Amino acid sequence: MKRADPAEIPIPELHGYLTGGIGPRPIALASTIDAQGRPNLSPFSFFNAFGANPGILIFSPARRGRDNTTKHSYHNVKAVPEVVINAVTWSMVQQVSVASGEFPEGINEFEKSGLTPVASEKVRPFRVNESPVQFECKVLQVIETGTGGGAANLVVCEVVMVHVDEAVLGPDGKIDQRKIDLVGRMGGPTYCRAHGDALFDLAQPNQHVGVGVDALPARVRNSSILTGNDLGMLGSALHLPDETAVNEFKLTELADLFIGLQDKPAELERTLHERARQLLANGHKEEAWKTLLAFNER
Repeated sequence: MKRADPAEIPIPELHGYLTGGIGPRPIALASTIDAQGRPNLSPFSFFNAFGANPGILIFSPARRGRDNTTKHSYHNVKAVPEVVINAVTWSMVQQVSVASGEFPEGINEFEKSGLTPVASEKVRPFRVNESPVQFECKVLQVIETGTGGGAANLVVCEVVMVHVDEAVLGPDGKIDQRKIDLVGRMGGPTYCRAHGDALFDLAQPNQHVGVGVDALPARVRNSSILTGNDLGMLGSALHLPDETAVNEFKLTELADLFIGLQDKPAELERTLHERARQLLANGHKEEAWKTLLAFNER
């Protein structure tokens, strides 16, 4: 594995590792105003949410690496500590890219990008009409992490008003991830779209904890067929099938395999692992467990 000590490599190289290895990163389309009340609009992918009580968002208009200059958004939130952070979706990403251009001070990126400004309720910067989720924020703090090119300027924001387009809500009143069509930033010029087959659901073991991968027999944990994801799916099961259920499954669903390969234990085990992997791919976790335990219970 390649090693890179940040103290010994150029800043652009470290930047490449960070942006290439940490992603997809959400994008904050930050709307600010300067001391003269002129609007500014710029996207930042050094961004995320960090709490809900109160709602805290942080983005970083970092110092430019090539010449150590600072960005208009940074100066604006220092002068007028308010911002609207707008979610970026597929339908607007090309316009957001235009807004990212380094225009001279005072140029209105709303006009350049063709995005539509909408008056906010609690802060002075405009919201972006095309964005389905808009967070009006007051700036609590700006943390400068350094004075050299590439240093972060962390803008810590408290959400004071949220606007959500009802078109992206599901029947439960929550934002439907399959409707909102968000876009994320990868390394370099590459982006990704959270849409269609790119989306998948995982069990959330915050209340119901799974049995863990260590509950699997050693021969299963060390399988050359099952992947780490397969083992993780098995480990997320809330309980193991009991011996009776395993034996019944063996006699009904696996009998032909055990009879046909009774003198070839290595081939039988490999075949059972392959079948279990296919069951997991189709979402049949309990049947996969029974298939794997059947070999160890024979």
